[in-house]
Amino acid sequence: MSVAKPLPHDAAKLHVTGAARYVDDIPVPAGTLSLAFGQAEIARGRITGMDLDAVRNAPGVVAVLTADDLPFANDVSPSVHDEPLLAAGEVFYLGQPVFCVVARSHLLARKAARLGRLTYEDLPAILSIDDALAADSRFEEGPRIYIKGDVDAALAGAEHVIEGTLELGGQEHFYLEGQAALALPQEGGDMVVHSSTQHPTEIQHKVAEALGMPMNAVRVEVRRMGGGFGGKESQGNALAVACAVAARLTGQPCKMRYDRDDDMMITGKRHDFRIDYRAGFDGDGRLAGVDFTQFCRCGWAQDLSLPVADRAMLHADNAYLLPAARITSHRLKTHTQSATAYRGFGGPQGMVGIERVMDHVAHALGRDPLDIRQVNFYADQGEGSAESQTTPYHMEVEDFVLNEMLAELKETSDYRKRRAAAATWNAANPVLKKGIALTPVKFGISFTLTHLNQAGALVHVYQDGSVHMNHGGTEMGQGLFQKVAQVAAARFGVDAGKVKITATDTGKVPNTSATAASSGSDLNGMAVQAACDEIRERMARFLADQHQAQVSDVRFQDGKVLVAGAEYSFAEAAAACYVGRVSLSATGFYKTPKVQWDRIKGEGRPFFYFAYGAAVTEVVLDTLTGENQILRCDILHDAGASLNPALDIGQIEGGFVQGAGWLTTEELVWDDKGRLRTHAPSTYKIPACSDRPVVFNVALYDGENREDTIYRSKAVGEPPFMLGISAFMALSDAVAACGDVYPSLDAPATPERLLAAINRVRP
Repeated sequence: MSVAKPLPHDAAKLHVTGAARYVDDIPVPAGTLSLAFGQAEIARGRITGMDLDAVRNAPGVVAVLTADDLPFANDVSPSVHDEPLLAAGEVFYLGQPVFCVVARSHLLARKAARLGRLTYEDLPAILSIDDALAADSRFEEGPRIYIKGDVDAALAGAEHVIEGTLELGGQEHFYLEGQAALALPQEGGDMVVHSSTQHPTEIQHKVAEALGMPMNAVRVEVRRMGGGFGGKESQGNALAVACAVAARLTGQPCKMRYDRDDDMMITGKRHDFRIDYRAGFDGDGRLAGVDFTQFCRCGWAQDLSLPVADRAMLHADNAYLLPAARITSHRLKTHTQSATAYRGFGGPQGMVGIERVMDHVAHALGRDPLDIRQVNFYADQGEGSAESQTTPYHMEVEDFVLNEMLAELKETSDYRKRRAAAATWNAANPVLKKGIALTPVKFGISFTLTHLNQAGALVHVYQDGSVHMNHGGTEMGQGLFQKVAQVAAARFGVDAGKVKITATDTGKVPNTSATAASSGSDLNGMAVQAACDEIRERMARFLADQHQAQVSDVRFQDGKVLVAGAEYSFAEAAAACYVGRVSLSATGFYKTPKVQWDRIKGEGRPFFYFAYGAAVTEVVLDTLTGENQILRCDILHDAGASLNPALDIGQIEGGFVQGAGWLTTEELVWDDKGRLRTHAPSTYKIPACSDRPVVFNVALYDGENREDTIYRSKAVGEPPFMLGISAFMALSDAVAACGDVYPSLDAPATPERLLAAINRVRP
């Protein structure tokens, strides 16, 4: 069987040789034009004048577009039509596109865009969480609140109570391939768009809307992205729409890619949060009640902020049974880049909040934080009643496996022995302090907008036995195409090399959901399986009839088809079916069962299942400089019955490093005018190879999904990201070794923040 094998990524050789083709590598027709945006230089104001003569007269410029020149909808929002492609009279953040240059080369377009002269009437800019609260600047009237139990009574009656505030910074996606799009005008006004996007159907929809055309006039193709991480779920809309509008105007192909600086100035980031908390607990550290207030800075447009903030609320419990909980969420509107989807989609922010509570409780009681975490865990599956196993949003937790996983991880990582060794080290070393932390992950899998939990596929078997596969998922380096090809190969009993993996194409599979919410393999794997099984059933019926056998007697295995003592190669069987006029093409469709969710009430089952994981991270901290290093990380992660262990382990390793980067090195800084100052790799520090753990042990938990997913596997895109929380908590542990006061460390835990925390705790 082709599934469960650690096969290499389908494009691995192309990646390492540089032969993999991305949007910017596609050979373009002669006369293709390039686009660039002219950007606002203030965070908030009215445009009082726009002198673009120098832009129009610049070398190579073919056209200059403003909002007034757009033929139909001036909108690239994925939600409520509040995000104009080009500013219409007002600007709402520094970096907002105001006009678009169409020129004969990328460089000429960029140079010309800098020549625009705009004048403004300055208006007060709301930049921070405090600014937004003072102005009551929101995307929803008042906060959203989820409640379980009587929180006030639980806190009033608790033996101990702690409270605190946690600041969590945002995060730049820093995909290696930047945003890019290419629009090719066709006959009759139709448009073909190549886009680096996680959501081809949304690109199709927004381009059609901008051109005043039905969606069937627009075809979007995506072969691969050089990384996405959520940053290409909605942020590619602007480029694709601009290219399509310019291609319609000029009749020539149009192409656009952001330079890194423009990309970081224009596009949205991870939402930064402030979380206030109060928690009541007993002498064993068992929580009686928790009160969270989450302040989410959303930026200037709504984008996907509401579901992101919702998911932060949904993961405020992480792996812990909270008898009473109140989670209050403020979705705040500011004049900064519109924050957007990012790996984990709000879940990491909510999860760090409860992990801070666990750490704080342990410090207050003088206990090992792991003991406090374990005493508050949900019961493993099959233990405890459903009544005692509900989340703050009243969903039953039926598949909990972390107690068993932690027992294994503690043993394989020597957690207890190493924690004692760290304490001995810290007692003897006044400058270098070690910290160690074990943190769990329980992450819900499904789109919280229920109708997005669907997928389609198109599969062809040709008469020579080769298989052509297409589905609605997109490939961004995560190995989705390889996994789904392995599913197709397994259904037909052939080698995975027989399956041709082709570009995602809205002309083949319509109405797709974004490749997001860790659902790519779950949804598209099942859709491809359905299509393959339909073809296999037809082939089996035909061959059974030919041999006067039962359909159930026909077997597809090892590249052969066996029926009534006869043996065919799969190619021979396909050829026979073709001659017998059997259709060898089928569509497949899948919709996730069981999910239902009322986001207003905060009740229901938003997730089909949970994915689990745990990480032990050990760090060393220089208390004189704040410099630090991850010495070792041991991870045990639950991928169910893995479709491809090699790809899953790669995702886990990358997810951990990216999560640790968010919480340690990656700092976004805006000045008091709303200008992003960390807009290039010279000032924004993603983790490098040297930042990965010196010792890095990753293992997959031996289990399968209790829910009926594709081959009982589990999603592995987003859950590993939150394993990086263990690095943050290990640094907090190292700081705590400097004194008796709880460190209250904020993120990202840069050397500057670490030094400030050290100074707070020192006697």
